[in-house]
Amino acid sequence: MLFGGIPKKLQHAMNSLKTIAESASQDLLEYNRLLAELKRSSRYIDSLQLFTQIHSSHCFNIKPDHYNLSTTLAVCANFRDIAFGSQLHGYAIRSGLKFYPHVANTVLSLYAKIEDFVSLKRGFQEIEKPDVYSWTTLLSACTKMGHIEYASEMFDIMPKGNVACWNAMITGSAESGLDWVAMNTFYEMHKMGVKPDNYSFACILSLCTKEIEDLGRQVHSSVIKAGYLRKTSVVNALITMYFSIENLEDAYEVFEGTESEVRDQITYNVMIDGLVCVRRNEEALIMFKDMKRACLSPTELTFVSIMSSCSIIQVAQQVHPQAIKLGFESFTLVGNSTITMYTSCGEFQAANAVFQMLIEKDLISWNAIISSYVQGNFGKSAVLAFLQMQRTGIGPDEFTFGSLLGVSEFIEIVEMVHAYVYKNGLILIIEILNALVSAYAKCRKVKQSLQVFSEINSKNIISWNTVIYGFLLNGLPLQALEHFSKLIMSKLKPSTFTLSIVLSICANISTLDIGKQIHGYILRSGNSSETSLCNGLITMYSKCGLLGWSLRTFNVMIERDIVSWNSIISAYAQHGQGKEAVDCFKAMQDMPSIMPDQATFTTILSACSHAGLVEEACQILDIMLIDYRAVPSVDQLSCIVDLIGRSGYIDQAESVIESAQYGEHTHVWWALFSACAAHENLRLGRIVARILLEKERDNPSVYVVLSNIYASAGCWEEAANVRELIKKTGSMKQPGCSWIR
Repeated sequence: MLFGGIPKKLQHAMNSLKTIAESASQDLLEYNRLLAELKRSSRYIDSLQLFTQIHSSHCFNIKPDHYNLSTTLAVCANFRDIAFGSQLHGYAIRSGLKFYPHVANTVLSLYAKIEDFVSLKRGFQEIEKPDVYSWTTLLSACTKMGHIEYASEMFDIMPKGNVACWNAMITGSAESGLDWVAMNTFYEMHKMGVKPDNYSFACILSLCTKEIEDLGRQVHSSVIKAGYLRKTSVVNALITMYFSIENLEDAYEVFEGTESEVRDQITYNVMIDGLVCVRRNEEALIMFKDMKRACLSPTELTFVSIMSSCSIIQVAQQVHPQAIKLGFESFTLVGNSTITMYTSCGEFQAANAVFQMLIEKDLISWNAIISSYVQGNFGKSAVLAFLQMQRTGIGPDEFTFGSLLGVSEFIEIVEMVHAYVYKNGLILIIEILNALVSAYAKCRKVKQSLQVFSEINSKNIISWNTVIYGFLLNGLPLQALEHFSKLIMSKLKPSTFTLSIVLSICANISTLDIGKQIHGYILRSGNSSETSLCNGLITMYSKCGLLGWSLRTFNVMIERDIVSWNSIISAYAQHGQGKEAVDCFKAMQDMPSIMPDQATFTTILSACSHAGLVEEACQILDIMLIDYRAVPSVDQLSCIVDLIGRSGYIDQAESVIESAQYGEHTHVWWALFSACAAHENLRLGRIVARILLEKERDNPSVYVVLSNIYASAGCWEEAANVRELIKKTGSMKQPGCSWIR
């Protein structure tokens, strides 16, 4: 029987086939969905197994299509499975699926990621009509692999209307360190009238250094004209550029001129890290708080940056719990930064606790805790950590030895490291040998330091600097100058640091002739504009009695830092010119980029004290407290007390000590005690003597000064009693003697 020309059994079979086909189609869709899900979850092995299952399916109607083939090729690229990927490439050609553009492009991505240049070229040549993705993949991969000539050839023949292709050439060249190629491509792009997008601008801004600051500013102007200041990636690149060229003001201007919705976590991270790098730690902390107010959660890098800037325990105790709350406690990078943070705060037990809690410890973790132990004077713990680190299979590096040796004054640690270096064949690593030279010098073992130095076959400038500084450290200036002469005769040139050390030696022993020779060498070598060397010359000439030369050096300086101003103020003070020192301090205040530090205030107050400038000293103290909110140190307070006390304001001097609450420091009381003796103030002299005797019972000078105060007041009996008390207690003052006989 016929039914519409088709037998009934055949009709039934066709219906069955249709049902099977529909079912197979549904199964394939499900396979594709599952395969994509496995890829997103980075379950690469499961993805490859599923594709194999599809390919080997016995159902004639289920076979890989262009979707799951493309997905599996992407898995091979991510998994770096070249063998499986090559097989898939062959299957794509045999099955005809290679003609699908997204399959062909995924093949290109595979060879790009595994950096197979030959296969990449072949895969591209197989594409009949390359699209934008094909060109960008090829160009980006070739530039990253260093095949610039081929990339340039292909770039010349490609359609140039699409900005993505230009970006591929620019970013690929930049990532390969070929900045000049990226720059030239950007210029060519501009000439041809192709408008850059946010990716173009972000990449080219990342290449702008201090040497090409003008280009960076030009690109910034182009960004504004093109309206890309609302693109987060461009804003982040601009801020990064301005920090890299050390322009803090413009970095702030870009940040503050950006709308809040444009800023992301990276924006704040860039600001925080940039501020930390220029030591604006308080501002970095404020930025960290602003980030949280903007409802942006700090990232791992946020905590790493902010912790590296923190040296105040109260702040550290706020930051650390926040990192724990956000789940970063187990992150090794954050843990390492936390150890460093607590170490810089002097909280060595807290640093140790964080280290012990770390699940995965890397070399940086061990280096951080070893450095913490050494800085905390836990020498044995440092050695144990050093040994334990090696038992876990982690070998030390130069920083490990630097941590052990750089700040260590434990000769046992130095000798242990020295033995380890010999035993493990590290004697040729110059960084370690230089650290040993320095460590022995710090331990006052000059002979051993010189021995290690002599064993360095290829000495570098750091080797010479270390041994010269070691002699200076141990009070051997002549030996230091002798080795400087040997350095001059070698093929190496002294560095700025070398010359600074030698100038310091000349200043300490007042060797004007050698100092002038060094000055001449600085002029001949073209280093006369180096700020640190000019600072050294100011101090050297001042200590050698030539204030005029100090002033001349200061006046011709191109750039002056806080050390420059401190040096010239100190020079005036040393030569008894207190008023000139005060005038210089006032001139420094007019410099917006210069901020006085504790050394500045100590120097200027000392100058006022020696010159008897009471009113000026009080004004400076007022400036220090109100304008700069600086807390006076013991030395600074002693200068004030000494000055106003010697000027006859004894009661006011006592009030200064009481208001400052520095009564536990004997230096301050001695300043007041000397003033009492100078002005024969018996009442206060007795009180101060009692305080000093509680702190320095065996100091005969207290009895001598008190006896003199009694004698000056005509209290001869009390003076005699104090003298008798000196004999009874055995606190005899050593008689003075002259160096000149």
